[in-house]
Parts: sequence; structure tokens; C-alpha cells
Amino acid sequence: MSLESLYQEIILDHYKRPKNKVLQDAYSVEVHHNNPSCGDEITLRVQVENQIIKQLSWDGVGCSISQASSSVMSELTQGISIEKALELEVSFLELMQGKGQIEADEEELEDAVAFSGVARYPARVKCALLSWMALKDALLRAGGSK
Repeated sequence: MSLESLYQEIILDHYKRPKNKVLQDAYSVEVHHNNPSCGDEITLRVQVENQIIKQLSWDGVGCSISQASSSVMSELTQGISIEKALELEVSFLELMQGKGQIEADEEELEDAVAFSGVARYPARVKCALLSWMALKDALLRAGGSK
């Protein structure tokens, strides 16, 4: 199995069985973002205590890329500091802006490296970034800095 096929499988798995896709009642911040060019939408709820993401939940509609990216992002950011989550957002943004030429740090981004191929398709980059932009917005509202 090629690396590209493996990455496609990871994206499909997160799309078919999304993680944390149920809006929880307990949250510190809620944001709603949409991509008007394709209709993808996400509502993100983040519960923060002592600068740590205690819980992150989301709901949304959209293509497999946006939904899978939301799932991956939600798994990566549970239980980590706002600062670390914002660092992950920057790393993912750099990967998406790299036009497929950047080698991602698998240890840092875990399943998010599967989106490296998406970076070659500018029209799909916004789909992959939607949840990450919502995360950044929510964390800055919750008291993060950047």
C-alpha cells in the first residue's frame, strides 16, 4: 500500500467515523465558521480550564475533507494546553500552504499528516483548514495569545 493510499484511508476513516462530533453542553467558548465557496460549516465548542483544553466537541456539514479534518483536529487537541494547540494549528497551516512540498512531522501532527496531499489542491485547502481556523478563533477567545 502506498503512502498516498494510506493517507486516503485515514481521511476516509475519520469521515465515516468522526471523533467528538457531538456538541457537548459544557463549554467555555463556541464559534461557528463556514466556507462560503463550498458550503462547509462547523460549530466548535471548547471547554478550557487553567489554559488546558478539557473538552472539544463539534458538529458540522461538508465534504469528506472538512469533516475528516475536524475529527483529526478534535482528537489532537483534547487535553493539551491552548499554547500547544495553537502551535499545532500553525504547523497544520504551514502544511496546507506548502502545496504538497512540505514534509510534515508525523510525531507532532499524527493523523493530520494525511492531509499533506490535499495541499496540492488549492480549492480543497480551505476545506481542510476550516476547523483549524475555528479552533484558533475559539482559543484566542478563551484566553490564548498569538
